[in-house]
Amino acid sequence: MAQNNMLAMILAGGRGSRLHELTNKVAKPAVSYGGKYRIIDFPLSNCANSGIDIVGVLTQYESVLLNSYVAAGGRWGLDTKDSGVFVLTPREKADSGLDVYRGTADAISQNIDFIDAYDPEYLLVLSGDHIYKMNYDKMLTFHKEQNADATIAVRSVPMKEASRFGIMNTDDERRIVEFEEKPAKPKSNLASMGIYIFTWKTMRKLLVEDMKNPDSTHDFGNDIIPKMIDGGKRLFAYEFSGYWKDVGTIDSLWEANMDLLDSDNELNLDDTSWKVYTEDNGIIPQYIAETAKIDNAYINQGAHIGGSVTKSVIFTNVKIAPGAKVIDSVLMPGVIVEEGAVVTRALVAENVRIGKNCIVGNKKSEEILLVAKNVKGED
Repeated sequence: MAQNNMLAMILAGGRGSRLHELTNKVAKPAVSYGGKYRIIDFPLSNCANSGIDIVGVLTQYESVLLNSYVAAGGRWGLDTKDSGVFVLTPREKADSGLDVYRGTADAISQNIDFIDAYDPEYLLVLSGDHIYKMNYDKMLTFHKEQNADATIAVRSVPMKEASRFGIMNTDDERRIVEFEEKPAKPKSNLASMGIYIFTWKTMRKLLVEDMKNPDSTHDFGNDIIPKMIDGGKRLFAYEFSGYWKDVGTIDSLWEANMDLLDSDNELNLDDTSWKVYTEDNGIIPQYIAETAKIDNAYINQGAHIGGSVTKSVIFTNVKIAPGAKVIDSVLMPGVIVEEGAVVTRALVAENVRIGKNCIVGNKKSEEILLVAKNVKGED
């Protein structure tokens, strides 16, 4: 174990249905982001940078690509004798025959033996589909200082939006006194980020009890956290003020990519003190032709730009032909935009071809267009 004696478990099994065709064959944490990354790179890189040596990744839906990707722990420096990234899939239950995780708490419960094998003092539970940079060791220091049973990362959101989140109501010392799931009339604006640190001995007992409860939904938010509060356990809110994005919808994924174009972007993927590690495919450098026109764009390796690109994020191996225009858009790996085509305010899925002279998207539309299939152009 690392010096902080904390083991991390990343919940990466969500279906991601709000991302529509992007997650038809790929788990949400494996969706591409930021030119060359996958969403799962961010919590894994945070773990590596925070000194956490053992990470379990709990996968479930469309997990083949995700399993093979995270199993290569060397991308995050987690492949030494005393470290590793471990893929943990659901197990068949003797009482029901199900091979799925029934809830967030059940996902951890099914892997108690894995956690016990490393005998951690603290357990960090994360979501695999958020984009952010965070030092979990600082959160652990806060947890220890409060002598907490559980610490939950929160961020302040506008009060008018608080009803969309799980809200933590606290006293003057940041001790959590009440949890409300998407309240109609929120009492505070401290929204849960789905990032938890638990003192393992305490949490282990609660999970064993929860497994035996037939009325439980086996979920941290619905069952475990309220039970801890009602039982007088010490729960505290750790406020996080940096960049954080839940990319659960097409619009939010597009926004998170476009945020990279802001010169004051808090995420700052160029920060050498907190690197975000990812797969290195050995792709050739980008090529910008004489015919190209670039205005505020994020362009990655292997891209071949012959047309104009304005305020857009261009992923690896994208080809934009001379005379084509890409405006306010996100083009995922392998996209081809042929001569004369115009793409505006769109998120284009991997390997999609936009045909010659096609007009895709609308500058006046507030909604981002997802293009997940080839668009046929002129012959």
